[in-house]
Parts: sequence; structure tokens; C-alpha cells
Amino acid sequence: MFRKLSSQALERMAYLEKLDQQDRTDGTPRSKRLRQINRATGEFLSILAVNAPAGELIEIGTSAGYSTLWLALAARERQQKVKTFEIDPEKIALAQETFHLAGLEEYIEIIPGDFLQSGLEVSSVSFCFLDAEKELYEPCFQLIATTLVTNGLLVADNAIDQYDGIKPMIDAALADERFDCVTVPIGNGEFICRRT
Repeated sequence: MFRKLSSQALERMAYLEKLDQQDRTDGTPRSKRLRQINRATGEFLSILAVNAPAGELIEIGTSAGYSTLWLALAARERQQKVKTFEIDPEKIALAQETFHLAGLEEYIEIIPGDFLQSGLEVSSVSFCFLDAEKELYEPCFQLIATTLVTNGLLVADNAIDQYDGIKPMIDAALADERFDCVTVPIGNGEFICRRT
């Protein structure tokens, strides 16, 4: 899967990695920063997604599409698309450029708007990557929990570096008997919920 990354995809990933590092230090307002995962987390997500049971692959919070590219690798292996939701029009445009330049757009469906408003467009979810504004995690979890298939995975980013911000979702998941949960210390921390 990783060995099939094209030079165009690798070039775009490197560009986004550089841009992400730059906007963390140059005064870019927080809401306009990419705030993307790192490469190790991307590889980890790809491995999880490609091995998820049959069902939809979704992402909540596209940003510039860096994490989506990693999920698209899994989607390509599974011969399906990943659906990704983004609310910011500027980030949607940047993500569309990313998908085109990386040559993976045929494996990605970008859905503009708020997932909580348009999330009913998904069913039988086998894998969900959640990386949005932290106050949205708990309501997104509640919606995804109803559509996640048996053995499906919900992976929430920032479980270590922004633990307090996503604690309501973590508490809800840990209290929900339908889920087995664990935090994996990779990147900013990934909280993984498996539907039993």
C-alpha cells in the first residue's frame, strides 16, 4: 500500500508537511492552520482502515487533505472511496487541489458542510477518523455510534495532547458497553473505539 504511493502523492504530502510546520509558527490564526496528523499517524490510520470490516470509510475534518490521502490508500486497496467532511470553504478548495495533484481523487468523496447536519449520508460505517473541533467530538461519536458496524473502528485524534478538550467523548465511549476502547500513544494520541 505505501509502496504504491506515487511521486505526485509523496510530493504533495511533503508540501503539506512543510506548510503545516510553517503555519504552527508564523502567526497563522488557529482556525486557519492545517493542524494535521504526522506521517506515522497517517501510516497507522491506513493500516487500521484497510483492515476494517466491510462498510464505509469516513473522515470528519478534512483540512487540506493530508490525512485523507492516507485513508485514500486504504480505500484504493479496498476498491472503494473514503467520504470526508469539511466545513471550511478555503480548506475544501485546498483539499480538492491536494486530491487532484496526488492523483487519488477517484478514491475520495469530499462532502462540504457540517457532519452533524449531513452525517446522515453515511450508513454501515466500518472506519471513522475524527479530527475536527474538539467540542464536536462527543456529538459526532453519538451519531457514528449508531452507524458503526460490528468490529468497526472510530479513531479520534488528539487523545493525548488535547485530552481535556475531547474528554466528554472519551467518557461517553468508555461508558458505552457497545465499545472496547484504547488510547494509542502515536502522534498526538489516537483514541480507538471498536464496536463490539
